[in-house]
Amino acid sequence: MPEMPEVEGLVRFLRNRATGLTVVKAQVAQIAALKTFDPPLTALTGATVTGAERHGKFVDLVLGDRLHLVFHLAKAGWLRWSDQLPATVIKPGRSPIALRVGFDDGSGFDLTEAGTKKSLAAYVVRDPRDVPGIATLGPDPLGLGEEAFAAVLRGRRTQIKGLLRDQSVIAGIGNAYSDEILHAARLSPYAIAATLTPDEVARLHAAMHRTLADAIGAAEGKPPADLKDAKRRGMAVHARAGQACPVCSDTVRSVFFADRSMEYCPTCQTGGKILADRRLSRLLK
Repeated sequence: MPEMPEVEGLVRFLRNRATGLTVVKAQVAQIAALKTFDPPLTALTGATVTGAERHGKFVDLVLGDRLHLVFHLAKAGWLRWSDQLPATVIKPGRSPIALRVGFDDGSGFDLTEAGTKKSLAAYVVRDPRDVPGIATLGPDPLGLGEEAFAAVLRGRRTQIKGLLRDQSVIAGIGNAYSDEILHAARLSPYAIAATLTPDEVARLHAAMHRTLADAIGAAEGKPPADLKDAKRRGMAVHARAGQACPVCSDTVRSVFFADRSMEYCPTCQTGGKILADRRLSRLLK
């Protein structure tokens, strides 16, 4: 799933590449992907792009001073940019393309989604806060100072891994970067937020800022086609089960859930304890 750094990379690319261009085509191919009807998708035609913004994991393409095309790429979605948009007709329901937008210089982009489970969502709105997922977002992680971050954690009897992924608490972090942040902070994913010591909170805050800032830096200037590879190359533990931890050389381990997995280093994060498959039990003693 694209997370904050990749989404920020997409936003910066669109801001640099599409600002000043006028929409000449807006076509939906997967009807379920478009979640709004007022304004209609046709309202985008003739509107000029004035910028692009990010709200958590949402991309917000700003058109004129009253329209926004907002989209969330979900687990398997992506933006595919073309300097010369294909002239082929999209066949609804028979293509991975969910939405196509074309500009007056011939360029444009497709929002695509792999797999059979379709979760990509697009909205045409007058105010991005009209998008339900944006209205409930927590603060952006890079905008949180250490004291504000400590206040977010205070009193929460929640495992820190889940808390970092909760978009209503902190916006933009998902499964991959929560693994990376916790590894950098040397914290177990099962640690309870409210029980973290001041030193652990400080380490976690610093790791969150450093991990996300480094990933955004790695994404800077890259076209959409290169962002996924940049993300993979930057990972220390996520999706690297069985490989050596780059810090201590212990073997990176996985914990499997029904719909995802998480990765961690036992030596760096859990005092050498191996965490069990959560579908079976909580912890191997």
